[in-house]
Amino acid sequence: MRPVLPGATLGILGGGQLGRMLALEARRLGYRVAVLDPMRDSPAGQVADERIIASFDDVGAALRLARNADVVTYEFENVDVRVVEAIERMGKIVRPGSRVLKLTQNRLLEKSFLRGKGVPVTPFHKVDSREDLDDARRQVGLPAVLKTASGGYDGKGQAVVHTERAARAAFHRLGRRNLIWERFVPLKAELSVIAARTWDGKFREYPIAENVHRDNILWTTVAPARIPASTAREAVRMARKAADGLDLVGVFCLELFWGRDGRLLANELAPRPHNSGHYTLDACRTSQFEQQLRAVCGLPLGSTAPLGAAAMVNILGNGGGPRLTGIEDALSKTDAALHLYGKAQTRPGRKMGHLTAVAGTPAEALKTALRARRLLTWR
Repeated sequence: MRPVLPGATLGILGGGQLGRMLALEARRLGYRVAVLDPMRDSPAGQVADERIIASFDDVGAALRLARNADVVTYEFENVDVRVVEAIERMGKIVRPGSRVLKLTQNRLLEKSFLRGKGVPVTPFHKVDSREDLDDARRQVGLPAVLKTASGGYDGKGQAVVHTERAARAAFHRLGRRNLIWERFVPLKAELSVIAARTWDGKFREYPIAENVHRDNILWTTVAPARIPASTAREAVRMARKAADGLDLVGVFCLELFWGRDGRLLANELAPRPHNSGHYTLDACRTSQFEQQLRAVCGLPLGSTAPLGAAAMVNILGNGGGPRLTGIEDALSKTDAALHLYGKAQTRPGRKMGHLTAVAGTPAEALKTALRARRLLTWR
């Protein structure tokens, strides 16, 4: 395959913060950037050369983007798969392709695929009826997590259930069909593997990330994860199996549960850069966003070597106001790096930015990042 070289145009479906950071890396390397997003002032649109304001299921708008792009990618999984298929039919390169998108948009298809490739997953059961719900309770057991099979993120569209009564209530609340029942797994930690794969199968992983969530939204990440070397090797092996099985091209994240029994179980596969890989912007020789650009454009993958132990803390909105105060203190009193996404509204739980720190150990890096976060306030 001939590489898509700097000077070409990268098309991005989605204008959120992932698209923004990808666009900034692309422009640094001399690429032009076109973004499609329904928001007029999207984070990625703010730094793009061309903006198309349209919904993610607007095939005509997506084809306009593709006509002006040399290669197309997407920054999240809620893009309509028919849009990607239409772009592919016109002969344009989309990476990852529509097959990957279709599978990762549906948790049932995704888990069935992973299990079929020998990647251990949480026990699960399809739920499309009250009878399915009862079968899932008997066969998989309680406690469990009942989720919508498609859509939902950051904890939306799911419920942890401990009793039959709670399961029935969640079943009705979540729509009574197209659901998945997953066994609740007692954890030592939540982990993620960020890695990249090229069109000809070359593969590079980043240091395993260890993640903590609050209210189902990622709060902190440290890397390398504080896990045995054998566990880290197994995590990478699982990620490579998944990527090779999909013939995936680009950066992806395999989210993993590290159970109290010591087993690793795959939770979800995200076929794009991931929140838990934001630390790579400041702590690795090649960030996950530059690596995404390299992979989808057919360039050699960059080094994923760490510059030190790293930590990332998300800056979430709390509804307190649109102005972030304390920036001067955070920058003068700590060595943390500040990344803001250009979002005007600070809804509770909305990802507005992040802080990263690099130090000799994960604990030291996390201490620095958390100290910087405590100095910031929405007013």
